[in-house]
Amino acid sequence: MKKLVLTLFAMVASTWVVCAGTETYSGKEMKQSVAPPPCPEWYADNEFNVSVWGAYAFKGTSNDRDSLEDSEFLSTGGAGTYDRFLGDHGWGGGLDAKYFFRRYFGVGIEGFGLDAHSTSYTFEDFGRTAEFKSGDSHTVGGVLGTLTLRYPIPCTRFSPYVWGGGGEVFGGHNERPIYSRNSLERITHDEESRGVAQFGGGLEVRITPHIGWIADFSWNVIDGPNNNFGMARTGVNFAF
Repeated sequence: MKKLVLTLFAMVASTWVVCAGTETYSGKEMKQSVAPPPCPEWYADNEFNVSVWGAYAFKGTSNDRDSLEDSEFLSTGGAGTYDRFLGDHGWGGGLDAKYFFRRYFGVGIEGFGLDAHSTSYTFEDFGRTAEFKSGDSHTVGGVLGTLTLRYPIPCTRFSPYVWGGGGEVFGGHNERPIYSRNSLERITHDEESRGVAQFGGGLEVRITPHIGWIADFSWNVIDGPNNNFGMARTGVNFAF
């Protein structure tokens, strides 16, 4: 009788162990078969981008063109250190086209135009014909080649980026004094084109995989003294 009870107990225990082992194995199989969904792809390899943006530019020097002496003594260390290309500031916009290799590196071309504003002095015939200060509006434009590095943050819509480039800017206004008999005779207003180096950084946020919003800031180093300016931009990027 005792052997019979022990045998039945052993059979029940074996059955419970087998069942418990089967449930554990089944649970492991269930966990392995459920995989998390893949992250959406907001940025692609071999992607062509076209951006359209508005811009605001401001001069890189704090000095203003606020007196005739500033225009007359352009070569001195104090007077004449005001901006002599952009002027005071300018509103405008532009566009750029870039092609990205492996989604991280892009090469492109950029063009922009700015409605620049400043002041200028008119001085002619030793001041006898004309001597007055007036507003000066002119269009400053530029064309540059660019190299861009971006980093799309995985599983997000965000991509910070930096870039650098170089080219030419045109339409800047400069004042040049003309002397005669050691006296200032007149001031000329020259329109100039100069070389430019540009570098900056910003952020893109993808609304869809093909449309994004961009905002960035660049610093533009213009050939010659007191010509540099900063430019803030924001606009829409289209990806293909």
